[in-house]
This record gives sequence, C-alpha cells and structure tokens, in this order.
Amino acid sequence: MNGNSEQFIIAIDFGTAYSGYAFSLSPKGAEVDPFLKTWGKELGLDTPKTPTCILFNEDEEFLGFGYEAKTVYIKMRSEETKKHYFFENFKMRLYDKKLSRDMTIEAANGKTMKALKVFTESLRYLKDDAQKTIARNTEGRKFIPSDFTWVLTVPAIWDSSAKQFMREAAAQAGIITEGTQHHLIIALEPEAASVWCKRLPADGFITKNHDGRSLSQGTQFMVVDCGGGTIDITVHKVLDGGALEELHKASGNNLGGQTVDRKFKEFLREIFSHGVWDEYERNFPSEVQRIMNDFMFLKQVDDDVHMVCPFNLGTLAQKRQEIEKFFETVVGASWDGGSIKISKERLRSFFAESLKGITDSLREILKKDLHIEYILLVGGYAESQILRQHVVHQFGYQCKVLCPFRPQEVIVKGAVQFGRTPAVVVSRKSAFTYGFGTAEIFDGSKHKTEKKHTVEGKDFCIDIFSKVVDEGENVRYNETRTHIVYPLKANQRAVDFEFCCTANKNPEYIDEEGVKKVASCCVDMPDTSGGINRAVKLEVKFGFTEITATGTDMTSGLKSKVKFDFITGCMLNHPGK
Repeated sequence: MNGNSEQFIIAIDFGTAYSGYAFSLSPKGAEVDPFLKTWGKELGLDTPKTPTCILFNEDEEFLGFGYEAKTVYIKMRSEETKKHYFFENFKMRLYDKKLSRDMTIEAANGKTMKALKVFTESLRYLKDDAQKTIARNTEGRKFIPSDFTWVLTVPAIWDSSAKQFMREAAAQAGIITEGTQHHLIIALEPEAASVWCKRLPADGFITKNHDGRSLSQGTQFMVVDCGGGTIDITVHKVLDGGALEELHKASGNNLGGQTVDRKFKEFLREIFSHGVWDEYERNFPSEVQRIMNDFMFLKQVDDDVHMVCPFNLGTLAQKRQEIEKFFETVVGASWDGGSIKISKERLRSFFAESLKGITDSLREILKKDLHIEYILLVGGYAESQILRQHVVHQFGYQCKVLCPFRPQEVIVKGAVQFGRTPAVVVSRKSAFTYGFGTAEIFDGSKHKTEKKHTVEGKDFCIDIFSKVVDEGENVRYNETRTHIVYPLKANQRAVDFEFCCTANKNPEYIDEEGVKKVASCCVDMPDTSGGINRAVKLEVKFGFTEITATGTDMTSGLKSKVKFDFITGCMLNHPGK
C-alpha cells in the first residue's frame, strides 16, 4: 500500500453507454477535487466519458475502445464490419442473468466472443489509459497498479454474481493480483453519487425549486441514478459528521436511457417498412452506429428535432417507393428535404415506458414511512430535459427535485471520495434474507419426513434454512454475523456451506420456492480427534458492497478467508462430505 500520508485512488465508472475515470493523488484528508479525464479531443469533443464500446479484429485481438473504436468501426466498409467484432451496451448482459465464466455475448454483426474477455479488455484499456494520464502529470515518478486503491462502480441493483464477474475481469486486466485483492473496492453507483452530492453547495444544482440549503445533518434524500441500462435508486439520511445511513434497500429497474434508444430504433423501422430498415441494419451496421450517436444529443432536448437521412438508407428506401410515401402512415414523422423531422410529441413518446418505470419505482418508495426531502437525479440520462421535467411534474409537490450540473460526472467523482472513506455509508439495508443450508437432529413433530437423512446411526433433518440476516434488516458497515456448524461424521475433514437468499422473511428449507442457492464455500477441519464434537465458525460481513466471510476451525484455530463463488453455482451440501 502507499505510505501513511498518501492515498492514491483511481475510480473507473464503467457504464452501460459511457465509461470514464477520475483519480486523486492528494494526501490523506485533503479535500481536493479529483482529476477527471476528458475524452474526444481528436473529434473536437470534450466529454467526461467515452462510449462503452470495444473493437476486436477477426482474430479476437483488441483494436480500440470508446470514441476510437466507434470512429474506426463507423468508417469501415461493409465487408470489413462482417469480419470484426464490435461490442457496445454489453454491460447489461450481467443484469438479472445466470452468469458463467464461459458465457458469450454477441457483437454487432452477430459473431460471438467470451463475455469475460470483452469486459477484461475494456477494463485493461481504462486501467492503462489512467496510468498513462497519471504518468504525463507526474513526470519522473513511476507507478504500478498496486500503488493505487482502485474503485470500480456497479449498479446497486446488481446481484453478487455480477459484482464477482467484474472483480474477476479486473483481476484478469491486471488491476489487482493475488495478494492485492483488497486494493479493489466495488462501489455502488448511486452511493457514490450520494457521497459527492452531499458535498455540493446549494448552487451546485440545476434547479427551480431549491431552498438554498445543502444536504445537512438529518436530511433524507433519494438518489436516482439514471444510467443507460439501469435506473438505480438509493435512499440515505445524513448523520452527524456527514456519514450516510441507508433507509431503504437499493431498488430500481432496467428501463434506463437505452429503452429510449430502442423505441427510437423501432420508430425508424416503422417508417422504413417492408424490410428496408432491416436490410439497412444488416448491410450498414456502422451507419446505424452514427444515427444512434446523433440521437444521443437529440434526446436531451424537448422540442421538434431533425435528423439527416443517411444516403444509403435513402437509396434503399427509394428502390421500394418514393421516400415521402414511407412517412404517410407514421404519426409524428415527416420528410423535410433530406431530413427526418420528429415532432416533440413523438420524441416524448420514446420516453414513455422508461418514465413510467421511474415513476412507479419512486412512488413505491415515497409511500413508505420516510421523510424524503430531496430527489437527486444523476447519471448521463439525467441530461434529458424530458426526464427532469417529468420527475418534477410527478413529484415536485412532495420533494425538491434536484439535478447537479454535469450529472454524468457525479458518480465517478463520488467514487474517488468513496475510495478514501468507504465507511462513509455506516449501514445498509439487506436486499434479501440470507442464510445457510444446515442439518439438525430429526424431529418428526416439526420436520418433513422426506428431509430425514441417516448418518452413522443418527437421523438428521437436512436442507434447513439457517437464517443469518433478514430482508430489509439494517446491517452496519463491518458488522459480523456468525454461523456455527458441527460435522455430522467423526472423520469429516472439511465442511461445505451452501449460501442461499430469498425475498421471503421466514424460509424453512433451502429448496423451497423462492429460495435461490447463490454460492458455496468450504472450510477445512484438519484435526478430527474431537469426532463430531468440533465446530466451525463462519463470520459473514453483509454491511459492505460485497459479502465477505472468514471461517475458523474452532479445534485447530485455523482461520481461512472464505471465498464465495457466486458464479459457478453451489455444491450440494449433504452430510458426510
């Protein structure tokens, strides 16, 4: 680690649509704004993030990331695009899915590659670029990855398998190595935003209904992280000294800004019917990229908009019929001398599904017995006037709706701050009821007969759900929950644990409906001299952004850091293993 007076931090905001990083090389305790890398200068741009897209050649070798990848791909001839691998918006493949290390994802041309490689090379690029940027600003000083605390942001509504997948990609990218795993902190995106917004002065927000106060002690506020893929919501209360307490478990949905993009693409397919749009997408995928890139700016306004129709799309359309005829049956669209004109009302319609999802999620939280004063809109999608006006219209009478200036930067800057003081969030609400599969002496009056299992002449009830934390329960940062088990066989040299979760409050068995086996782990018991009168103590920490555990064999005193495997699924935990 760094010297006592130094704490070097690099935070990577790996987004669905856009990614970037910020870093701090200032001494511990210094309140200095982090340095934010800006992107796109070679294209005449100056943006806080670069598109989350990556390009590989036909041999699956990395060619470029971000604007560079997109520019090269857009300029490619049609036959070239069929050979290469171009991926974008792939982060959502980790949301609400059963993950494996061998899972593949589809490139723009339909070819597939291992997801872990796509994520790894993306993170490797961002890591290397960050180190190059730092080297240019610290002439004469050499840094290696282990000199830094790395912070990687993920949606709060992601499950443990997705967080582990990102950690493994970071390890393969060289961000951490065996022995330096603690240098990587997984930060939840809306929490990082909370940390930064808490520091902002009252005039740091775009607002019409602010009362001039900053987020002071006792204030309850909701952060709505409006990303490309997810809408991610947390509720916090500011405590004495500026720490944060989570008041409602992280929630949200997958109806982020990409939902609007998808509706826009459906609109183009509706205009260019009779298979014209499908043929265009198939033959000119890089031009489709250019159209979607242009739409990113169009969707930030709340007005009629014009979009130039690409030559190849117009040519394909004209082969079928006069281009004006395509617009005769489409509401809110018209042909305007080489441009597609979209009415303000039709533009708003692209947002309807996403805005309903946001409204429903916020309304559900605001029905609770809380006293939320502020709704903070952050993330790139919060740049949209239509989104901001909608939330003000729906909830402005209940809460003050604020959006920081440059909302796309809030998460990555907050992630740097979070890396300095991860204990700033002093408690969180457990998203699920968690527990372990265990066994106890069989009792016919309370146990199911089919769960009876005989081991060395004794009858046990197996698959009992032994609860360690309740859904919605407050779990403090660094708080430990203890689970103790005994071997069922006298010569047993290890005990396997099956880690389970459920939305139910009081599950009885780990195989009942609604219970998900999310991980497995194993603790060694090398000294068998005590027979079955030996114990293993498992100490689990739920209060941080990742679940961690330590196992102790009480006979030998042997401690081991338990590695949960949330990706490959669980080993069956029947007695006698």
